[in-house]
Amino acid sequence: MTSAKIVNIRTGVFRKTNNTYGKQSKLIMAKTRCDWGTTGPLYIDYHDNEWGVPIHDDRKLFEFLILEGAQAGLSWEIVLKKRENYRKAFSNFDPEKISRYGDKKIEALLGNKGIIRNRLKITSAINNAKRFLEVRKESETFDTYIWQFVNGKPITNKYKSIGELPATTEISDAMSKDLKKRGFTFVGSTICYAHMQATGMVNDHIVDCYRHKEITGI
Repeated sequence: MTSAKIVNIRTGVFRKTNNTYGKQSKLIMAKTRCDWGTTGPLYIDYHDNEWGVPIHDDRKLFEFLILEGAQAGLSWEIVLKKRENYRKAFSNFDPEKISRYGDKKIEALLGNKGIIRNRLKITSAINNAKRFLEVRKESETFDTYIWQFVNGKPITNKYKSIGELPATTEISDAMSKDLKKRGFTFVGSTICYAHMQATGMVNDHIVDCYRHKEITGI
């Protein structure tokens, strides 16, 4: 049994937990990772295979927009555990289908125990699907629009500890302001920065983490 720290990626707040790992997990743990990416199979897989990898697929960008909004006020671990349920409940994150959800669908979602049953977050997802399609119509792709905030290239930071990571930046402030102006909801600066981290607009793996160098080379 090993003791590890779970970090809230958005706030830098830590809490202690104990985890039991088998032989395979011990081999995985031999790699140096960001502290939060060592706290169990779910986080390890997300850290090693997704977090910080540049994404340019519109539907994938929309998926993280929905999930980041759902996470507001909760832990990212809760969202990861419910991710597959969200995929099934929200039409595989198809913005065109979600934009057409009506009252009957909203009530069905509120009764779905597999997702976060918050009316504001559910209606926000539907609203954001509509706004997403508007942006895509204007900019051809949402990818073109969202990546303009970093001039189309990932920002590679060189933080030495997870505690150095910011919750917001001037770029996430600008992104949040523009998204809100366009009618998006649940897109505060903290959520926007988390979205930037998740979709690889910024590489916030600490410099000693093996993924920092790998992602920088993508």
